Amino acid sequence: MRTSITTTVLLLAISAAAGRQLPAEDWPEFRGPSANGHSTAVGLPVKWSIDQNVVWKRAIEGLAWSSPIVLGDRIYLTTSVADGEELGPEQSLRTLCLDAESGAVQWDVEVFQQSKSAPARDKVHRKNSHASATPITDGKHLFVHFGVHGTACLTLDGKVVWKNQELKYSPVHGNGGSPVLVAGMLVMSCDGGDVEFIVAMDQITGKIIWQTDRTAKHLKKKFAFGTPLLITVNGKTQIVSQGAGAVYGYRPKDGVMIWKADYADGYSVVPRPVFAHGLVYVSSGFDKAKLLAIDPTGEGDITETHVRWTLAKAVSKTPSLLVVDDELYFVSDDGVLTCADAKSGDVHYQERLGGNYSASPLFADGKIYIQSEQGEGIVVRPGKQYEELGRNELEARTFASYSVYGSSLLIRSEKHLYRIAN
Repeated sequence: MRTSITTTVLLLAISAAAGRQLPAEDWPEFRGPSANGHSTAVGLPVKWSIDQNVVWKRAIEGLAWSSPIVLGDRIYLTTSVADGEELGPEQSLRTLCLDAESGAVQWDVEVFQQSKSAPARDKVHRKNSHASATPITDGKHLFVHFGVHGTACLTLDGKVVWKNQELKYSPVHGNGGSPVLVAGMLVMSCDGGDVEFIVAMDQITGKIIWQTDRTAKHLKKKFAFGTPLLITVNGKTQIVSQGAGAVYGYRPKDGVMIWKADYADGYSVVPRPVFAHGLVYVSSGFDKAKLLAIDPTGEGDITETHVRWTLAKAVSKTPSLLVVDDELYFVSDDGVLTCADAKSGDVHYQERLGGNYSASPLFADGKIYIQSEQGEGIVVRPGKQYEELGRNELEARTFASYSVYGSSLLIRSEKHLYRIAN
């Protein structure tokens, strides 16, 4: 009898645990804990729709294409609420916290107020928003970035710790690149139509520690929207940051350039670099995107010495790249998925998916997830041959990238945030 009772209690405990969301990892920044679009989550859904596998759907006021981040059982994201025209200059730049289990809004605070004071700096592209940079957390604080309109640190309960509005440049099409944390600093790429630089702010005070100008001065179109990436090369940390015309490796403590690799006339660079197999993979952006695989062990101008291979067909201009095992995957803005050998660049296949793409792909639970601008989520199996596992529709206008909470996908559309789970 005692054994039977013990077994029953154990089964009830297991059942209760199965009914709860058990987060396997936090999702603290753009593209997740390793910044490469990988998740350790298991049990993610392959099928969903507006009435299938939707745990909750939460309307989010305003317009923003920043991706949500996750810390524990809380989701943090930014938005921009217009006072008048949706993409007009007058905006309330806000940060929100949602309960991951229920989707309920825990707090919603205005961090900056954007006015008509500098209308030339407030114009955004129709595919952009006034809140496109994804937040980042160190586990104790939340950091949000709205380009020239301000950068801020908040507590996890929404109280502003510091604000910085000292960044001066002329953005083209609005803001975009997300920040990264390194050695007690918040680092951001700031590439406008007039000047290009990378900057580091003190994580505790918000004061600027260093600022390094780019060297690609010859370009007619200088602007970019890059998100830096931290890598370790021969035991030393580097900050990889893309601008117009070149990608750079910087020393974190003082922003001194270690190396750079040119890609001639590339500009409006959006994809975040990926590091795997000892190579940094980057896209040169518009107009004609080129993919470069770069060995970051060199110094100075390494364009002629350390670029191991390049590709120039159907390269993504907006979605970031994804490496799974020995293969490199990328989807072009007009919907061609490429799988290539990550070490050599040899192409295994190119498959037309249909639709247009801005969101970065995700690898999780042995599957690759790809989200179209039209709201369609495509699931494929990694491998040298194309194998599609599912196609799923929510609603149109989806530019934000996936985030993961436990065994759930978080998908941000134009008006809503969805939690999708089996």
